[in-house]
Amino acid sequence: MKLGDAIAHYVAWRQAQGTKFTTARNLLRQFMRQVGSETDCDKISRDQVLAFLVGQGPRTRHCDNKAYALAGFWRFAISRGFAKASPLPLSERRPPLLAPPHIYSRAQLRRLFDPRNIEIALVGTKQLDLNTFRTLLLLLYGAGLRFSEATGLLRDDCDLKASVLTIRDTKFYKSRLVPVGMPLATVLARHQAQPAGQRSAPDGAGYLLSNRDGTRLASSTVQTAFDRLRRAADVRGWASGRSAPRMHDLRHSFAVHRLTAWYREGADVQRLLPVLSTYLGHSDLEGTKIYLTMTPDLLNQASMLFARFAHGGADARA
Repeated sequence: MKLGDAIAHYVAWRQAQGTKFTTARNLLRQFMRQVGSETDCDKISRDQVLAFLVGQGPRTRHCDNKAYALAGFWRFAISRGFAKASPLPLSERRPPLLAPPHIYSRAQLRRLFDPRNIEIALVGTKQLDLNTFRTLLLLLYGAGLRFSEATGLLRDDCDLKASVLTIRDTKFYKSRLVPVGMPLATVLARHQAQPAGQRSAPDGAGYLLSNRDGTRLASSTVQTAFDRLRRAADVRGWASGRSAPRMHDLRHSFAVHRLTAWYREGADVQRLLPVLSTYLGHSDLEGTKIYLTMTPDLLNQASMLFARFAHGGADARA
């Protein structure tokens, strides 16, 4: 497929998920102008990509943004059959983290999920109601979903009798089944039983979580509400991490808390890591292994387990 057509498909797909996608869209259009919109996706060379990423100047954060935009586009193009392979150098495919994710404490989570704080955050909001917003937050943390996955769920994607969610067309363009625990399944069932869980969009789509008019939740609306909620709940970042914890960090917190629980239970974490990777919808184990070093508590649990193993099962704290 021609590059211009493939980029148009990709931008439309991303914007249909409720994101503005402005920065990446502009970068992709800039790349298209440099390489040529009529160029076949499989005819683009690595040298052309490198010329766009770096040019004649030094490496900058702007270059990393370009690499991130191109990597996302080529994953989409390959999954849709628009291209056979990515011309990006391997070193360019994963952008560096600016700051480690914020891992919420249990106390912070309780304050974020407190209906009183959520009600304060939603004052003056027309489209988002308390029940829908709280259910979304519990879904992001309780099932470790990405925002686009949670807001893209249809009512038919929720098999509450089996406590399983069907996540379709995810970040890496694959579908997966996500089992949920009984507490979260109960929250989802309660939401569906209320009027907020029975809305339909003008096009007939029945989103599990929706605006008051039945349309899909927009990231800008929810992000504004979350920023207010974070202040109402007095949730702040740690000195070594982000100053403003993000909504996406609920997903990171789910993963770290799950790993920490496994270590404390004495489970074989290395054996279970691929299970967590599949559950989270990661494309490979590398994205999941990052969580192993995210908190001092997790590192401490891992070192204690190693010490017990090294001493033939003796308690490392003895």
